[in-house]
Amino acid sequence: MDFTRLRLLVELGRLGTMAAVAEVTGMSTSAVSKHFAVLEREAGVPLIAPDGRRVRLTPAGRRLAEHAVEILARVEVARAEFEGEGEPVGRVHLVMYTSAAPLVLPAVRRLREDHPGIEVDLTEYESEQALDLLQEGGADLGVVYQYSLLPRIFPETLTVHPIGTEGLLLSQPSAGADSRTLTRRRLREHADASWIASPFRSDEDALVQRMCADAGFTPRLVHRLDNLALIEDLVAAGLAVAVVPRLAATTRRGVAHAPLGELGGVRQVYLAGRTGGWAWKPIRVTARYLHESARSVLEDVPGLPGEG
Repeated sequence: MDFTRLRLLVELGRLGTMAAVAEVTGMSTSAVSKHFAVLEREAGVPLIAPDGRRVRLTPAGRRLAEHAVEILARVEVARAEFEGEGEPVGRVHLVMYTSAAPLVLPAVRRLREDHPGIEVDLTEYESEQALDLLQEGGADLGVVYQYSLLPRIFPETLTVHPIGTEGLLLSQPSAGADSRTLTRRRLREHADASWIASPFRSDEDALVQRMCADAGFTPRLVHRLDNLALIEDLVAAGLAVAVVPRLAATTRRGVAHAPLGELGGVRQVYLAGRTGGWAWKPIRVTARYLHESARSVLEDVPGLPGEG
């Protein structure tokens, strides 16, 4: 079977429409449809079925897509291995979320000093969009996270490696604030507060709702902000409270931070990339520098894959 048609099958299972597959692959919709017709003849069984305005994979189609993921990953590994084992040279497109800067920037700086042949391009995206970009081939490597209380289902076409955890804090006006780890009773003291949540991250909303429900109240999500400096400005003015990651917290007049502890869990940070791409040396080296940088800023950092 043709690798292109197998890749189209995987994309159709992910996206659900011929038009969407055509958009991400740069093909016309009619060309995509013809590829699937050929693939069904090669397989000898129906692989797709209409489902309203979308299409779905048949059981046979889903099974072939599962095989296709493994086949395409092996092909990427084989191609990468032909790149050789000399000094790594190449461009790595790295996608990251904003508050990962204390982890990413030192790693990129050291990487440039030690391996000038590797060029790293940075793109800022939240983790959900970053994972989509990685799947579509728009990025090579991503620094992504999930909340421990709200685990993600990572796409099967990607391989993820944990690189540590980051604590979460309640950012609150400093007047009368208690900076010890929050308890349910002390969290309930903010039941009437105006809460800040992101306009872009639905998982942040879900986390705030969950931990406040655990403390016995429903938070008033009043403000939708994503600029960390503006969030802290609002808190310093005594107008709101917010959940912030530890790496993004600032020391400033009028703001106090209290660890969420078990009420909010932690951010679990990962490196993500397409399964076959990890064999390419520039990606492996970039990932190693990011992993080493994590030791300075994250907690619970595991050993590098393959370390004894």
